[in-house]
Amino acid sequence: MDEHSLVQWLDYQQELHPENIELGLNRIRVVAGRLQLAPVKSVCIVVAGTNGKGSSIAMLEAIYGAAGYRVGCYTSPHLYDYCERVRIDGVAASEQSFCAAFKSIEQARGTTELTFFEFGTLAALKILSEQALDIVLLEVGLGGRLDAVNIVDADLALITQIDIDHRDWLGDSRETIGAEKAGIMRRGRPVVCADSSAPHSVVEHARQLGAELFLAGAQFSVSECPPEPGWSIKLNGTELRLPRPALVGSGQVENAAAVVQVVELLQLRLPVSTNEVADGLVNVTLPGRFEYREGSPSMILDVAHNPQACRELAENLGRFPPVGKRIAVLGMLVDKDISACLQPLLDLFDRWCLASLTELRGATASELQATLIGLGSNAPITLFDSVPEAVQQAHALAQPDDQLVVFGSFHTVGMAG
Repeated sequence: MDEHSLVQWLDYQQELHPENIELGLNRIRVVAGRLQLAPVKSVCIVVAGTNGKGSSIAMLEAIYGAAGYRVGCYTSPHLYDYCERVRIDGVAASEQSFCAAFKSIEQARGTTELTFFEFGTLAALKILSEQALDIVLLEVGLGGRLDAVNIVDADLALITQIDIDHRDWLGDSRETIGAEKAGIMRRGRPVVCADSSAPHSVVEHARQLGAELFLAGAQFSVSECPPEPGWSIKLNGTELRLPRPALVGSGQVENAAAVVQVVELLQLRLPVSTNEVADGLVNVTLPGRFEYREGSPSMILDVAHNPQACRELAENLGRFPPVGKRIAVLGMLVDKDISACLQPLLDLFDRWCLASLTELRGATASELQATLIGLGSNAPITLFDSVPEAVQQAHALAQPDDQLVVFGSFHTVGMAG
């Protein structure tokens, strides 16, 4: 591989290592050493968790941007364009920068195999290291302890909500999953956890490392602050009143509270005023997180793909009832707990448009249909070979005052948007 397009590089990486997930740090550490990637000089935060990672990073990015700092982000997966995975001051990295990084990685790796995600993580770290940044925000891809991002020693770890997901890789209990998330902690460095019912494994790992734990409901707490849309956070013995974040959803205030605690812990290195925190919260944007689009019919896009996220989606939909009917456009990966995801949403839709996902691990529309029927759904169900086809037909079936809800995976929302 020499001078190739980004699409060619990505295709090459998939062919080189077809296995989508292979946890472990040995391979990526070897290649990072050959690349002579310097340690991140900026303040660095690593974010792990089942749900809320992307929202939390978006809020941190908006707050530090409002304060005038240069912010670099690495998140995954992307919705519409691979370049979204790396942002500098809110702007996606260029295809050229990714191609140059991939070329360097390919030359450095020799015979060492790298997964698609490991290639992307190394490229992100290389691109970010070449910028003069004040703060770097890194999102864990899967788990934490053995995730490629964990080659970075962060100044602070943020753990968001913890629930059951990726059972085959992380285990089937919150305790085992919590232990994997806790792997991003570093000895003597602070960790913030947004989950007020954090598994004991998280608390115990922090204790063993001597990492000071700031836990929601203990070291900081949230309360409603009428009149709407206010809320307040208590931390360090003081109460701070703030506007609700622009991201819609019942869990976004909890995410915001953990973010504010992070900002507070970093005040000596990166001072931020209360007004700048408020500005960041009210101006934050993040596609695909209960994203509402006006229209006839209206549309809601949500990447919810695990039971906890789908319960929150159901709660949010209850707050935004349509005038007419509600139509689901659903596509999911086969390794998800599809039944547990759909159970809380079962009675909220008047029609289901089910799409097969053709990529690796995609569930077929027939598999989704079997789950819905097994759960006792009586709503009409239509099967489609692709998400675009399902969206097109849902629009054709809908009346102007109906509501379309596209959900089930990043792939589904990305192809619908």
